[in-house]
Amino acid sequence: MSTAPLTRTRIKFCGFTRGEDVDRAVALGVDALGFVMWPKSARSVSVEQLAALSARVPAFVTRVGLFVDQPAELIEQCVPYLDMLQFHGNESPDECQRFSLPWMKALRMRDEIDLAQEAERYHHAQALLLDAYRPGTPGGTGETFDWSRIPANLAKPVILAGGLSADNIADAVRQVAPYAVDVSGGIEASHGCKDADKMACFVRQVALADTR
Repeated sequence: MSTAPLTRTRIKFCGFTRGEDVDRAVALGVDALGFVMWPKSARSVSVEQLAALSARVPAFVTRVGLFVDQPAELIEQCVPYLDMLQFHGNESPDECQRFSLPWMKALRMRDEIDLAQEAERYHHAQALLLDAYRPGTPGGTGETFDWSRIPANLAKPVILAGGLSADNIADAVRQVAPYAVDVSGGIEASHGCKDADKMACFVRQVALADTR
């Protein structure tokens, strides 16, 4: 009789633009689905598209909206279709906290960043999402960063992002032991169009890493 792992790495797929991709991710048991509301992204959706995609997501799957220094009025329009907010810009803790939903703060791993200090600054966040740093690009770079820079005793749950795919996710889970992982480009056929095989392979690799 097999024994289930004591801990399980949660999985967030991000950058959905098509209903059929949402359905496949849900069928794979993904924990959270991300919708990019920043219009400069190749994976962005409108509020109307968000409403339609969100309606396909069943209970117990978290709907996450990604924002980058955007007006509070827009975020409020999106709130009815989401369960959590994800802030990828220079939002202050007060700006993140002003809405009725729980939130996470994305941090780009610049050379000078102090994660312990940022965890204290954003102490109301449900988690910190750690992504690769590229000047002028708030996320979705497709690049990894040095995972050894993440302290083991960080005060907030870590969501690992940045250049993840089925090829490296097992190493990432074993090395970092994050609360969750976040992937977008690594499961795509093209920007905003997910690849069913890549999605399934990513989920399998996370599960295998959890059992080792």
